[in-house]
Amino acid sequence: MLMAILALCALAAVFGLVLGYAAIRYKVEGDPLVEKIDALLPQTQCGQCTYPGCRPYAQAIANGEAEINQCPPGGETTIIALADLLGREAIPLNPDNGVEEDIKTVAVIDEDVCIGCTLCIQACPVDAILGAAKQMHTVIASECTGCDLCLPPCPVDCIEMVPIATNVKNWKWSVPVDPALTKELPKEQSKELPEVSTEVPIEVSPEILPTTPAATETKTTPQEKAS
Repeated sequence: MLMAILALCALAAVFGLVLGYAAIRYKVEGDPLVEKIDALLPQTQCGQCTYPGCRPYAQAIANGEAEINQCPPGGETTIIALADLLGREAIPLNPDNGVEEDIKTVAVIDEDVCIGCTLCIQACPVDAILGAAKQMHTVIASECTGCDLCLPPCPVDCIEMVPIATNVKNWKWSVPVDPALTKELPKEQSKELPEVSTEVPIEVSPEILPTTPAATETKTTPQEKAS
């Protein structure tokens, strides 16, 4: 019995070494361009780009099979980033793939209406929905990408997309206009800009002026004193 166990352990060790060597020796290197493109995509896995996920879309862009303007969740920011990476001109978002939303949303399930069919769990590309058959389902808001793929399968319409609450992670500063940028405007536009005076007029009320004798005493000349 002991010999059989030792033999199995020896075989497991040998096969493990062989598999480890093969994994290193015959490792297939990934395309670094695909990795860079995939890193710029929002990873929503929504399929709006007509590909099953962000990784296949990145592969298609690298192969020249897809344009850089097919990702509505990424919007203009992603298009510009991809254009800079690939040395292309930025182009508008393709309306056939959807529109860019100004306000990001996440899915919320009405737990009182949910029947536990698990269809939304199967449709979620990022496993952001928890639940079991005939049990209440719930969405992990921090994992939800707002892809809307869970809405169509729901037979009771108990899923709603709601705006993400503003917090310290997604709150954005309002960027003021730099006054220095007005110097680059054409003369016709710069003339239309109102002139802002930097001088602040100061009015002093007579009531607050000093009334001490030293301040009110008038000076007399020696001739006036002699007379």
